[in-house]
Amino acid sequence: MPDRTTLSPEDALVAIMVAVSVSDEAIQTSELVKIHGLVNNLPVFADYDADHLKTMATLVFDLFEEEDGLDALFGLVEQALPDRLYETAYALACDVAAADGRLDQIELRFLMELRYALDIDRLAAAAIERGARARHMTL
Repeated sequence: MPDRTTLSPEDALVAIMVAVSVSDEAIQTSELVKIHGLVNNLPVFADYDADHLKTMATLVFDLFEEEDGLDALFGLVEQALPDRLYETAYALACDVAAADGRLDQIELRFLMELRYALDIDRLAAAAIERGARARHMTL
């Protein structure tokens, strides 16, 4: 199992993206493509070793097998991320959740719990959510 005590900020962001993807127990190809695209293109991941994606996925899968795994994940994320990246984490989660064109209740619940865990202001969260929706609209 990956070490749970030494996540980098980038690892924490990846873990959040993986977690929202698996939250509905059905990882979609579009969500995986979105995660890889974000990691490969966003400045926050400029120095990130993309080989860690699999390690972070394993960590999330292992945590989700535990009774309090979601709380443990949020604790690791809060520990690893500087406050200024909390909204980034929420925005990445929203983008991954929206990637398949639909949001299930369990994904919405995950986003709500993440918003509370990271203390994202409701107005800021609404703006982030609206931006994700706008980026993922189809004709």
